[in-house]
Amino acid sequence: MKVLLVGNYVPERQQSMLGFTKLMENGLTRAGHTVRTLHPPVMFGRLNPHFPSASKWLAYLDKILVLPPLLRGATRGVDIVHICDHSNAIYVPKKRQVPYVVTCHDLLAVRGGLKEQTDCPASRFGVLLQRWILRGLLRADGLACDSTATLEDARRLLGDRERPPELLPIALRYDYKPVAERDCSAQLQLVRGLDLSKPFILHVGSSIRRKNREGVLRVFAEVAEKFDAQLVFVGKPLEPSQIELAGNLNLTARIVQAGEVPDKLLSALYSRALVFFFPSRFEGFGWPIIEAQSCGCPVICSNSGPLPEVAGGSALMRNVDDEEGFAFEIVRLSSDTKLRASLIEKGFQNVRRYRPETMISRYVSLYMRVLSPQ
Repeated sequence: MKVLLVGNYVPERQQSMLGFTKLMENGLTRAGHTVRTLHPPVMFGRLNPHFPSASKWLAYLDKILVLPPLLRGATRGVDIVHICDHSNAIYVPKKRQVPYVVTCHDLLAVRGGLKEQTDCPASRFGVLLQRWILRGLLRADGLACDSTATLEDARRLLGDRERPPELLPIALRYDYKPVAERDCSAQLQLVRGLDLSKPFILHVGSSIRRKNREGVLRVFAEVAEKFDAQLVFVGKPLEPSQIELAGNLNLTARIVQAGEVPDKLLSALYSRALVFFFPSRFEGFGWPIIEAQSCGCPVICSNSGPLPEVAGGSALMRNVDDEEGFAFEIVRLSSDTKLRASLIEKGFQNVRRYRPETMISRYVSLYMRVLSPQ
């Protein structure tokens, strides 16, 4: 089978989506298929150094004006086009020579554009863009949803489609696994400010509201009164308001901002962390949960959206607003060795559901169903 994958705009550094596209490319190639990947080219985006304030709009020129004609040409001779991120569903044409499949990771921004509360508010242009994305999803010949929560959103927002959306969980984009103590310590030396003599709580994500970094800080303030630990943030820097909150909670000296780290270092952080703490308000899937579990790190997370499904009973969960409950669980986990061992073992069992070869096999089956409708 000849498959054309459509990926994201590389300069925007959406690592999870770029990683998923690469995972599909490698997996399909290993399965014996011919694969080509097309990303929006960087043309207008090269002007960014000269017009930094206009970078967002220059990127839209590359994505909206430059890519579509290239995509039309690239579809010649392929069997199927797979758009790897639903935010690029705008590329699904009304008239097409080959079928288009779209992976829908979440519909939070689309719902935000429809004025639903998802912590994803949309500007005027954003409202138009999300409606454009929704129309593209309606045109897609096949639609794969990462989680049941996203599947239910798709069914509700897209209504009756000739081919209903399907549940197709994704896999780990990197071979996360426990890192040996010696290698772990060597890697963690790279994290400025991290005291390896102290336990640390790990959070991976961005500063957008739905990731709930403010909640992470408030919970850690309660935990910090019980034992001497650090809080490590992986991802983009804390917002000024979050830094101010940390100062008001007297946490500044205990916080480590590791920034965006390579997967090898992230594996070491997961392997050494006391707990991975993920109290998100809204998610489409929740990749970091299974990343952490693959490295033998116990997980405490919210019970929002797809997270209970992804964790599969292998994590400690609380309502997103139950900050006292989160703090209690973290403190309990710090001293209860049997509970910790149990969560680690359950985590290893859980991640077996997310093998890349299983995901690729399911996608190939979806391609075949789209190519051979009954």
